[in-house]
Amino acid sequence: MKKNLPLILLVFLSAAATAQSVKKPFQPSDFYKIPTVSDPEVSPDKQWIAYSVAEIDVEKDKRVSHLWMQSWDGKQSIQLTHGPEPASKPKWSPDGKYLAFLSSRETKDTTQLWLMDRRGGEGRKLTNVKGDLDDYAWSPDGRKVVLVMQDPEEKLKEPAITPKPIVIDRYHFKQDVEGYLEHRRKHLYLFDIATKTLDTLTNGDYDDASPEWSPDGKVIVFVSNRSPEPDKNENTDIFAVEAKAKGALKQLTSWGGHDNHPRWSPNGKYIAYLRQNTDSYTMYDMNILCVMNADGTNISLASAGLDRPADAPEWSPDSKSINFLVEDDMERYVASYDLQSKKIKTIARGKFNIDGITTHTAGNFVVEYGTPYMPFELYALQGGKFRRLTYHQKEWLDNVKLAYVKPFRSVSKDGTQVSGLLFTPDSVVKKKLPFILFIHGGPVGQDDYSFDATRQILASAGYAVAAVNYRGSAGRGINYTTTINADWGNKEVMDLQGAVDELVKQGIADPDCLGVGGWSYGGILTDFMIASDTRFKAAASGAGSALQIANYGIDQYVLQYDNELGQPWKSIEAYNKISYPFLHADRIKTPVLFMSGLSDFNVPTAGSEHMYQALKSLGVPAELVLYPGQYHGISKPSYQVDREVRYIKWFDKYLKK
Repeated sequence: MKKNLPLILLVFLSAAATAQSVKKPFQPSDFYKIPTVSDPEVSPDKQWIAYSVAEIDVEKDKRVSHLWMQSWDGKQSIQLTHGPEPASKPKWSPDGKYLAFLSSRETKDTTQLWLMDRRGGEGRKLTNVKGDLDDYAWSPDGRKVVLVMQDPEEKLKEPAITPKPIVIDRYHFKQDVEGYLEHRRKHLYLFDIATKTLDTLTNGDYDDASPEWSPDGKVIVFVSNRSPEPDKNENTDIFAVEAKAKGALKQLTSWGGHDNHPRWSPNGKYIAYLRQNTDSYTMYDMNILCVMNADGTNISLASAGLDRPADAPEWSPDSKSINFLVEDDMERYVASYDLQSKKIKTIARGKFNIDGITTHTAGNFVVEYGTPYMPFELYALQGGKFRRLTYHQKEWLDNVKLAYVKPFRSVSKDGTQVSGLLFTPDSVVKKKLPFILFIHGGPVGQDDYSFDATRQILASAGYAVAAVNYRGSAGRGINYTTTINADWGNKEVMDLQGAVDELVKQGIADPDCLGVGGWSYGGILTDFMIASDTRFKAAASGAGSALQIANYGIDQYVLQYDNELGQPWKSIEAYNKISYPFLHADRIKTPVLFMSGLSDFNVPTAGSEHMYQALKSLGVPAELVLYPGQYHGISKPSYQVDREVRYIKWFDKYLKK
């Protein structure tokens, strides 16, 4: 027995090690484990990066954000804030001694600005403002902070038994999350750190945002729509105001579309910003990187020749180039524009997604980097090569088996080339799989090489899942995006059908077990697909709509309706055309799971209710799931998990043989 003991022990230890190394497929409950890494800020001495990490408090059923600090060399990682109250948007003082952040601790009804000594100690509350504090920025000398605050609500001395009526007189009168819009606007205020005094910089019936100090601290640029009727357009411009009470105001841009995201060059001579490609309202727009002199003259359209959306401009330390992000056919990569040569070069691109870029030193950056197999982490980008800095995703990823993701191409019946991503349980597909076409929203946006939890979960449940960048998506040029203008559910359906045909042809998708689903515009297109194609045996339409004339006045898109379709009493044919799924509901044979957030002002619940009632009246199997207190994006963690569980159960019921 003694001689055999080592062998038995060896077998036992080997089995135990194997059991520990076996990864379980990604499950809906794994949603609770995924942290969100964001808001990186490089310290003035370039040795540290402050950032936020939001994790789920399962007991309270909400995400709580805390501050962390990571050394540039990757060797040290320190959590700075703890406890039940969140902290977010960390920003270093110019001397690097302090870290400011936003938090509602001690004042749960309002967000205040807090200050923490980086050498240690508890944070202390700087402000005690009554309005909702949305954003802030340090002055170059560290003595003042510009605040972005919403006008405070008028509060009664005694709690009212009956709430006051909501009085509305605006053209654009409701907005998801914000609710009914009165005249509480966001303005800029100057806060003195030493005296704690607050001076008003901007006022009026306008919203002001994105403040940015000039390097000499004398001027603050910001973004505002100050047109005669700001509710009836999206014409934001860049303004400059003297950084003092009652400072002089100057408008720097006058483009008819939107100008936003201003960034001063370190030498103070130029301002980089993003401009809409057209000079009037359109849902299907694209940002162009621009640069102008600090006084608003000599505007140059730096990235116009790319015909791809630009984002997140960041100056080089020597003010000679602008680094920015480019969205291009399932990729989102880092590029640089040289002011002298006026040429653009690629710094880093590939099968990954860059969600944010922060300059570290010349040629070096901190980026928010993600892949189909990893949600965003912070990476250093040096000499075009990536070096990982944070590992917040590692613990939970070490214990799950993710689906395999690869790109594919399809051709629509009119010859259009379409890009997509395919998710399968394993890298090798040995037999035809039950299939789900899961459609992205927007429509302007794209499925790219970033982590997609819903598609991962569906694929891990045994499905082949496709993400398709139909016409109307971003990343393929402005003509590709605008082609669906006032023509919803036509070319997109053609592209989506072509992708399904291709995957059936490849022997991946089982033609007898096809499903379709999506959220927002993905829900709208789900309704179009099942009204146009009876092949689908199950569908999940989330936050969608199909009787579009009924949305006029109940959602937040009146500007789009009036400009893209025309007013209903003048353009009833246009509304009927894009209401095809409802007006032809008798062609639908597919069982549908409808879902919606009950507080959604983006695509209100009525859109799902119309289709649900139509199918119930026709005797088609349907179910309606409503999430109390949720907006267009379902944010409560338990509801997010519930939605994934319901997806799997619904598709399993109709697609699993």
